[in-house]
Amino acid sequence: MPSIRVEGVTKRFGKFTALENINISVNDGEYVSIIGPSGCGKTTLLRIIAGIIREYEGHVYVDGELFDDKPLEKRSIGYVFQNIALFPNMNVGGNVSYSPKAKRFDSETIRSVTLEMLELMKLTDRYYDYPTRLSGGMQQKTALARALASGAKLLLLDEPLSLLDLKVRTELRYELRRIVKDLGLTAIHVTHDQEEAMAISDRIIVMRRARVVEEGAPLNLYLRPKEIFTAYFLGESNVLEGSVVESDEKFLKVDVEGVLLKARNTGFKIGEKVVVMIRPELIELVNHGVNGIVMKKIMEGFFIRLIIGIGGMRISVKQPYWRVYGINVGSTVKLSFPEEHVLVYKYPERGLYSEISLY
Repeated sequence: MPSIRVEGVTKRFGKFTALENINISVNDGEYVSIIGPSGCGKTTLLRIIAGIIREYEGHVYVDGELFDDKPLEKRSIGYVFQNIALFPNMNVGGNVSYSPKAKRFDSETIRSVTLEMLELMKLTDRYYDYPTRLSGGMQQKTALARALASGAKLLLLDEPLSLLDLKVRTELRYELRRIVKDLGLTAIHVTHDQEEAMAISDRIIVMRRARVVEEGAPLNLYLRPKEIFTAYFLGESNVLEGSVVESDEKFLKVDVEGVLLKARNTGFKIGEKVVVMIRPELIELVNHGVNGIVMKKIMEGFFIRLIIGIGGMRISVKQPYWRVYGINVGSTVKLSFPEEHVLVYKYPERGLYSEISLY
């Protein structure tokens, strides 16, 4: 199980900076996801680690060994692409056995490795099928089996599920994590799907505009993000502006258009302009609280989204359908904003939009 260390990596394509001073590490056996908007540098970073991109500033180490000049074929890395890149002229067995054959394994080893990977992916009965006869999910599982058949202990996944249907994508992401953990691999998974990253990762790295914004365990990033962009990009948030009107050592109160919201004090003083963020699903409907009027009621499967007007504000609230069964457009409701879930940030000097813009 290899560990990876990226130190000071910068990559430019002409005048365009794709990566700027990237410093990250991935531990043995860790499943790390890299998320961020399109064009933030996720795939470029993955290709540098893989050795596909060779010219860059900085260094890449695998198990302490400098990999900058190591040939691609000697890196023992499995790479799964976004576009399912199977050989159309080979059946499933031929695709999976390609790497062992290229490495000149003996025939018995090739056969045993191929069958082992197919059994792991539950594709044994598809051995003689060609890619055109497989579903998208089966094609991607075949691509994964081919990557693993090379004997790689480091798996790089470049948005491997993004082209699949939602149901197949949801099922396959859990199977993917199980396989990685069962085989004791180290995995780096690039995705723009925050829910996917939250579900499968030991740790998430958030990127924006060629830089790392923040990293941490999924739940910590979700409930206690240090950066405005992380709170905005990872999941959903109500984004509000206000001013601190009360402050002590532990708590503060923020005036947001006449509504006082209590939060943990992380170093703010009375009079400071701040950004307040709270997740829609963490706002509670209560018997005694802030009055609001339901402006919209939107069905989202098990959850119902309520758009609630409070003065000049519009607040998004998500609740299980059974909790809002009797609430309709025009209903008056009372809301509670639990202080442990109200996030307060210093107002950005360049304006709020500069901090939450995806591009």
